[in-house]
Order: sequence, then structure tokens, then C-alpha cells
Amino acid sequence: MMWNGQDVDLDAYFERIGYDGDASPTLRTLRDLHRAHVAAIPFENLDVALGRPVPLEAKSLVGKLVGQARGGYCYEQNSLFAAVIERLGFEFGGRGARNRTRGTWLPPVTHALLAVTVEGRPWLCDTGFGGQGPLEPVPLRDGAVVEQGGWTFGVGIEDDGTHVLRSLRPEGWLDLYAFAPHTLYPADFTVMNHYSSSHPQSRFVGQVVAQRTAPGVRRALVRDELTTVRTDGTEERIQVPADELGGVLSEVFDIVMEREELAQLGALGGGLDGR
Repeated sequence: MMWNGQDVDLDAYFERIGYDGDASPTLRTLRDLHRAHVAAIPFENLDVALGRPVPLEAKSLVGKLVGQARGGYCYEQNSLFAAVIERLGFEFGGRGARNRTRGTWLPPVTHALLAVTVEGRPWLCDTGFGGQGPLEPVPLRDGAVVEQGGWTFGVGIEDDGTHVLRSLRPEGWLDLYAFAPHTLYPADFTVMNHYSSSHPQSRFVGQVVAQRTAPGVRRALVRDELTTVRTDGTEERIQVPADELGGVLSEVFDIVMEREELAQLGALGGGLDGR
């Protein structure tokens, strides 16, 4: 299996995400797995922030995201999800996207996601776009619009064939990311992961990022600022002192870190704003 699905302990994974449904490769299974995964496993970059390597082998991902009850960022989340659905018999391929949420700046292709074909139709699956990502698969067709837990997503296809995932905000549609319909493989995710986990200009290096999305509410901790956004458009921002970081990670994101790790993370503070 290309994504090493044979190395996934399905029973442990299902227990981790609280899933007790069918395991056949149907659209309902894909939806239920995606929703349960997003709800249970937070987005976080804490190993990157601590200067640690981020392996993408299925056994390592199961050990961290399942066994240690940690989270991960897009390469980890979607590589694990890929291994799971490969094991279950789904047809899919990786995709690489450019983030469009940061204004007119043209970033490199650094986001990983999956395109899954079920019952003859393509679906965008992304368990790793943090607080702004979809809760469930999104139909991968031009003009598709879906509502998920109070959040609305749309897909557009531009003149050059570029696919765009969008999110509806109070001020209108916002492009989240854009990607070409070109298949990527685990080796491609490895190259992208190397940049995001080690390059000095990566937004994940040297700062804390933890995010979570759920029906009705999104929460994001970036550096020392915790943001809560609700579907009614209300937003709350609070500063998190270094000595309260462990409590926020545990209570808001279900991430438990050792005291020494928290001391290192807290020392990063807010010094990398603007990336």
C-alpha cells in the first residue's frame, strides 16, 4: 500500500476518534470518518515549534496522533487519514495547495489535502486545515456549495483549471486555498513537510500554533493569542501568558505537554508576528 495503510491499527484509530460505524468504502463512511477525525484530533505544530523532526510514516503518525493523543498539522493529519482510507479500500490521491488567506502575497505550495473518488464522484477531503477547514468532505465540482455545522464552503474552478476551496464569511466569500488537479504522492508530502517544518520562513517554525474547528465555533492559538470565532460572526481575542499555555492547550485543544516542553514553548512568546 502506497500510504502504508497496512501499518494502521484501525481499532485504535476508531477508538481515538470515537467512531463505531461501518468500515466499507462508501460516501457515508467517508463523511462520518472525516467528521469524527476533525472533531477528535486537533491541529497543532508543537513538535515543529520545539525543533523536532516530523516523520510521516504511518507507524509514527499512529504512535503520535493515536497512541499519544496528540494532534498534528496538515501533512500528519492527511497522511494518517490517507493511510486509514487506503486500508478501507477508497480511491484517492494527494493534492498540494497554495494558501490564499494571507492577502495578495503568492506563497509556495505548502498545504496538503486529498481528493477522494467515491461512487464515481470526486470529493475534497481535508482533515488538516486547522480552524478554517471543512468538517466533512466537500463535493469537488465547480459551483458546489455546502453547509457544515454552520460553516459554508464552496468550490470553484478557475479558467486555467485551478480548483479553489472557499469559505463564506459575513463580508462575503474568502478563498482558502487553490490547487491543481495533479496527483501528489507520499514522497511529495515529505518534501513539502521538510520546508514547513524547518525553513526559517515557514510560519510553523519558532511559534506555537494550535487550532480546532467544530459546529458553531472555531478556536485558534497563534503565538500567544487565542481567537474564538462563532458562526454568528462574533469574535473574541485574548492574550495567553506563558504560565497559562499548558492550561489552554489542555482545556481548549485537548493537548497535554510535559512541563519542560511548555517552558520551551512559552519562551517563544509573540515574537514572530507577521509571518
